[in-house]
Amino acid sequence: MSELTGTCIRTTADKLGLPHLAETINEFTRRADEAKMGYLDFLDLVLSEELAVRDDRRFRQGLRTSKLPHHKTLDEYDFAFQPDLDPRKVKDLATLSFIEAKANAALLGPPGAGKTHIAVALAVAACRAGYSIYFTTLDDMVRNLKTAEATGRLVNKLGTYLRPSVLVVDEVGYQPLERAEANLVFQVISKRYEKGSIILTSNKTFSEWGQVFGDEVLATAILDRLLHHCAVVSINGNSYRLKNRLQAIERDTDVA
Repeated sequence: MSELTGTCIRTTADKLGLPHLAETINEFTRRADEAKMGYLDFLDLVLSEELAVRDDRRFRQGLRTSKLPHHKTLDEYDFAFQPDLDPRKVKDLATLSFIEAKANAALLGPPGAGKTHIAVALAVAACRAGYSIYFTTLDDMVRNLKTAEATGRLVNKLGTYLRPSVLVVDEVGYQPLERAEANLVFQVISKRYEKGSIILTSNKTFSEWGQVFGDEVLATAILDRLLHHCAVVSINGNSYRLKNRLQAIERDTDVA
C-alpha cells in the first residue's frame, strides 16, 4: 500500500468515526499481506477489530457511569468460604437471562458475607454484555429522592433510577425508613416492574421488611412487585471482612 493511499484511508476512517482503523491501517495491511488474505477476509478483520475496540470503549464508559464501588468479578469470589452457598445458583444468574427477562435478583445474608461482591460482579458482567448499570445504596437513593422532592425535581431524579437496564440497590435494611421514605422506594420499584431489572442486597429476611419500611402494607406492596419475577439467593455464612481482619491480626501477632 502506498503512503498516499494509506493517508487517504486514514482520512476517510477519521471521517467515518473509525479512529482505531485510522491508527492501525498499516498494521492491518501488514497482517493481511503476511496471511495472503482475500478482500473479504481483510474486510472482516478490520471490521471485527473495530467492533471489539468499540465494545471495550463502551464497557469502560459504562463502568465509569455505573457508580459501582469496585469492579470485582465472580472469578474473585471465594465460594469455598461459603460452603452453604450453591455456586450453581450464582452462575445461573451470571448467564444474565434474568436481566434479559427484566426480572430481579435478591441476595440475602448477614453483613460481610459477600452479597455486594456478587451483586457488583453480576453488574460488571451485565455491563460487558451491553446493559446500562447504576449502583446505589438504599440510604443514598432515599436521601437523593427526598432532596429532589423537596426542590421540585423528583420526576427528574426518579429517572436516574428508572433509566438503567439494571439498578443495583445495596444495603436494604441497614437503616429503617419512615413511611414517606418507603413510599419513594415503592415508586422506584413499581415503575421498574417488568421494565428493568433490580439486583438488591439485604441483611434482613423478607418477613422483616415491614420493620425496615415502617409499614407492613407498603412493604407487602414492594415485595409483591419485586418478588413476582425474582431469583433469591441466601448466603448464610461467615463474614469475609471479619475473616480478613482476623488474618491480619494473626499476622501481626506472629510478627510480634
